[in-house]
Amino acid sequence: MRSHYDYVIVGAGSAGCVLANRLSEDGRDSVLLIEAGGPDDNWLFRMPLGFMMTAANPDYDWGYASEPDAKLAGRSLPVPRGRVLGGCSSVNGMIYMRGHSGDYDEWRQMGATGWSHADVLPYFRRMESSWRGAGPHHGGDGPLSVTQVPGAHLLTDPIRRSVAAAGFAESDDLSGAQQEGFSPCEVTVDARGRRASTAAAYLRPALRRPKLTVLTHAQATRILFEHGHAVGIQYRRQGELTEVRARKDVILSGGAYNSPQLLMLSGIGPADHLTEHGIPVRVNAPDVGRNLAEHPLVYMSFDAREPTTFLRALRSDRAARSVVRWALTGKGAFASQITSGVLMLRTRPELERPDIQLVFLPVRLDAKLWHPFGPQQSHVISVMVMQLHPESRGSVTLRSADPLEKPRIDLNLLSTERDFADIRGGIEAVRRIFEQAPLRDMVSGERAPGNGADIDDFIRNNLKITQHPAGTCRMGEDPAAVLDSELRVKGVTGLRVVDASVMPSVPGANINAAVIMVAERASDLIRGIAPLPRER
Repeated sequence: MRSHYDYVIVGAGSAGCVLANRLSEDGRDSVLLIEAGGPDDNWLFRMPLGFMMTAANPDYDWGYASEPDAKLAGRSLPVPRGRVLGGCSSVNGMIYMRGHSGDYDEWRQMGATGWSHADVLPYFRRMESSWRGAGPHHGGDGPLSVTQVPGAHLLTDPIRRSVAAAGFAESDDLSGAQQEGFSPCEVTVDARGRRASTAAAYLRPALRRPKLTVLTHAQATRILFEHGHAVGIQYRRQGELTEVRARKDVILSGGAYNSPQLLMLSGIGPADHLTEHGIPVRVNAPDVGRNLAEHPLVYMSFDAREPTTFLRALRSDRAARSVVRWALTGKGAFASQITSGVLMLRTRPELERPDIQLVFLPVRLDAKLWHPFGPQQSHVISVMVMQLHPESRGSVTLRSADPLEKPRIDLNLLSTERDFADIRGGIEAVRRIFEQAPLRDMVSGERAPGNGADIDDFIRNNLKITQHPAGTCRMGEDPAAVLDSELRVKGVTGLRVVDASVMPSVPGANINAAVIMVAERASDLIRGIAPLPRER
């Protein structure tokens, strides 16, 4: 392994794998990609339904948790984050959505020049190999495979009919012109029935390049500077500290928790907070770690009258056959996601974009493999009610100057009445849908929150996060922004951040697609390549 590289990328997650591919593709620049976790060589990372075993698995997770919050009945929430090649793209639910075009126009309005929807759409197209083929909204030959979940075994049709009966529109393409309504789910799964993480789609095809080095089980501990210029990083591997240098750029792609943590450990952050922990202040940047945005959610559930849910497929003998079928053919019940469909809706007619996302799941949330002669689990239809544009903002701070200590995560959810009201509106929409045939006749009652329940108490006691953190190193042209619009850290040179932390606000959908887009566009900015032409 060399002591110097042109680029050093910290974090081989959704963004880092994209950067490693793009920055090394012309063969001129040497690239080091370091990852605190290990390789994604477990077969469960290939099988789409394997995420039920890998998500929040301590072998592949950072093990974070939020601070207890009185607004959540004193609860601390699990904060899963992928710690493996591919990061969260290797352990997430694979849902592919971009959000509303207005989400990116909002970025531009917040000072992120060059990041409007017209600017970023060409990069969404570049990264995609969509089952729809190439067109105005989609790419046909990009690295990232996007397919549609087959819905025959997932109750998609009855859900679609009840959604329509409740007065909600249908969308042929939530990532196209109609970004509101009900649609079957699209996922990052390839034509062979394998998860298309960024490790699989971007990194693996590049591993034979002589100037790309990937180092796993290596945790960055601080950024090295000389005269205000980032010249490399220090990392810990197998108990030893090592320094490596970057000739051009150090790029942080650790995500919305780890990137601000590493900046603060390296002296870039709120001066009083750094001083409190004995860290010399290099740049007083009060907004490092602030502006943490997350999508809060609650799950509703309904008891099914008949054993028609996906729980049937989890009977041990059927599951074993499904695994074998997937391994041999890439098809079957375990070869894709199990989402019945997605509904993007507005709880108030005056809104210009959806504020709630409903994700329909034809299975109980605690479903497990079961044996034909063992105790039986009841059949349940579940619905995720996700708020898309929360007003609440949290923060990430240090617990100490020890880089191995987990950061303090204050989600600060439900800090405004509007956030409560949006989620209430989502719950009301779900109830309206389940009052319509055929779902009305397929369920015997509402399990959670249950008729007569105090909705606000239910929200406080059951709210979770969708694991879409963003915004803690936001870009913008205002003085308080941590980064400029080319993702360079203000106050120093040679240092950039490329991950969800750069987003001024969280997009109104699952954010993995947006993170990959950010990395695609960043790869051009970093190399000094003219951005793709804006959409007209």
